[in-house]
Amino acid sequence: MKIIIKTAVAVSAFLLSATLYASDKPNLLIIQTDEHHFGTLGCYGGTIVETQNIDWLAEQGVLCTSFYAVTPVCSPSRASLISGRYPQKTPVVTNNIPLNNNVITFASILGQQGYATGFAGKWHLDGIRKPQWSPERKFGFQDNRFMFNRGHWKKFSIDDGKPSIAARDGKGQPTYNLAGANDKTFSTDFLCDRAVDFIKLNSNKSFCYYVSLPDPHGPNTVRAPYDKMYVDVKVPIPLTLMRSPDQVPNWGKPDSKVTAAQLRRIMPAYYGMVKCIDDNVGKLIQILKEEGILDNTIIVFTSDHGDLCGEHGRLNKGVPYEGSARIPFVIYYPKMLPKGHLVHEALTTVDFFPTILSMMGVQGNHPSDGRDAMGLLQDAVQSEWQDLTFLRSTPGTEWLAAVSKQYKLVFSASDRPWLIDLQNDPQEVTNLFGDPKYVKIIAQMRAGLVRYVKEHSDTHARIPQIQSQLFSR
Repeated sequence: MKIIIKTAVAVSAFLLSATLYASDKPNLLIIQTDEHHFGTLGCYGGTIVETQNIDWLAEQGVLCTSFYAVTPVCSPSRASLISGRYPQKTPVVTNNIPLNNNVITFASILGQQGYATGFAGKWHLDGIRKPQWSPERKFGFQDNRFMFNRGHWKKFSIDDGKPSIAARDGKGQPTYNLAGANDKTFSTDFLCDRAVDFIKLNSNKSFCYYVSLPDPHGPNTVRAPYDKMYVDVKVPIPLTLMRSPDQVPNWGKPDSKVTAAQLRRIMPAYYGMVKCIDDNVGKLIQILKEEGILDNTIIVFTSDHGDLCGEHGRLNKGVPYEGSARIPFVIYYPKMLPKGHLVHEALTTVDFFPTILSMMGVQGNHPSDGRDAMGLLQDAVQSEWQDLTFLRSTPGTEWLAAVSKQYKLVFSASDRPWLIDLQNDPQEVTNLFGDPKYVKIIAQMRAGLVRYVKEHSDTHARIPQIQSQLFSR
């Protein structure tokens, strides 16, 4: 009898200590949008859409003003975020390439640490199939029932316990139509509700959940009432919509189909999608409050890449312009991060992996191409930090870029080098390359690019035009 009592006491003590240990470990909630221009958010200077919930995260946490998609296209950016590896190593260098089986993600590592992990929404790392619910390869996301590989679907349902595309054409094939989507079936609402379910189920343990929203990527449609919220707004027409030839690099040629009239037609729905996203961010914050775990949860709001929204006469992404490559990145964790802090140093998606593991206190040697930016987020003195990061294009339109908080240097296969002063030329229309005043800056950025291509075997450097720009004196 005494042995049984002693054993029971020991087990209880063990369970109590395990519970306390688990409660000390921060949760992680990642909210990622798709093709999202940072300038539509209030915390990044936006004035059209009231994004009070995302803004609250920025006010109470840290906002990065120079955070970039390492390649401003869906799949490469997503692969780099979860792995900390450059695209050429994953080897997802463009869309629809499957992630290598041997890639280690932060979710895999957190799962080994006892975390409950899950993912809902667009994955885009398992090849060409779409929607392809619940891919067989989970990459550490244990609950991936609501993960779909590809597509920008607008209406979902759960049939016989399984997710489904609820909008269908006359032949029964899934479509991107709204089809009367409401606050339960519209993509943003549906996926955030799955995050709510996961949080409720796992609020008494450490968890990591990644909700990947297919909006505000096109098609520019959104459910009521968001579809009418901005129909009367005066859509700002970018000053760079029309530019003189000497202001346009070959890698950034405008699309003649993009007009002011088109922007006035498509942007109100884009704003509506952003507003719907912000309201759902508020819903996620509220459930964390209700479960009593808000202050023990790291919340990350970001996107996979930007959308030029008419800037430089272009839509979408794929080029090194700010609207395409720069993405929102807000991180909230009051236990560790200073309130309202701004990080101006340039970072990319490869830096997320080492930084988040450092923040979560995960021990071990986890190889990464990125840098641990924890000190920057905490506003600690970073005397050895070099403010320089690197971007690369998808195949076919090859370019490499070095970026700091002030300058961007672009070497491409299609044009002369471009140096842009992002602080004094935010429209990115003046090429300073060749100006004697910038010789030292160019030399420093070029040297950084040379180190990058050698260390990370970037094949873009083998292209003769880029090679000559990299190694010329």
